[in-house]
Amino acid sequence: MKYIYGPVASWRLGRSLGVDLISGDKYCSFDCLYCQVGNGNAKTLLRKVFIPTDEIIKEFESLPKDLEYDYITFSGTGEPTLALNIGEVAQEIKKRSSKPIALLTNSTTMSDPKVQEDLKSIDLVIAKLDAASDTVLKKMNQPGGDVDLARIIEGIKNFKQGLALQVMITQKNIDDAANIARLAKEINPRIVYIGTPTRDCAEKALSKEEIEKVEELFKPLLTKSIYSAKKVEVSPLDEKDIKRRRPGIG
Repeated sequence: MKYIYGPVASWRLGRSLGVDLISGDKYCSFDCLYCQVGNGNAKTLLRKVFIPTDEIIKEFESLPKDLEYDYITFSGTGEPTLALNIGEVAQEIKKRSSKPIALLTNSTTMSDPKVQEDLKSIDLVIAKLDAASDTVLKKMNQPGGDVDLARIIEGIKNFKQGLALQVMITQKNIDDAANIARLAKEINPRIVYIGTPTRDCAEKALSKEEIEKVEELFKPLLTKSIYSAKKVEVSPLDEKDIKRRRPGIG
């Protein structure tokens, strides 16, 4: 498989079948300190078609009929919303599957009306929010020059359908956690996923006790943390293919 991988055991989504709309060198508007994909192309907000829709759908149609998964998730080797055909791919997959589609996004394009329109076919958009100030944003996510926090928050707040937040907490932004929680309450998502980098990367994971204290800040919002989530068993199509996109797994 070139573009579809997994299913992987996702602490957020259970058994997640990944769809990589970029599937090449990293192409993203961020260079997060905890990113496992590594360095890639210059940070950009330029949208384009990386893989023709029919190639992705052909591969999707070739999946084993008895493959078990809970979500189809747009993720992989970059920021999925930079793929200009994300809406088209989602619509075509929906013609062929009743499984819900999720998106893991860094939120940098969500203020774009065209992106908002493309995401109407997505059942659950999990939007990143790691900072409550531009200073912390630069420290944690190292965005490209045209990205600022105000635009990110505007885009998230304007999204009116199935929205969740994902917040990664490290020593670099733990002092900003209360402010992030305040913003999260203004946004009022379905759920807030609170993570810390437990796989190999440049940042160390916080302890379970530290994450539990952070989780308290988000009450009364519904939350799930990487430590409280239940483990699921998966049977991936190709372990090597998963590790190419998520080298810290296993």
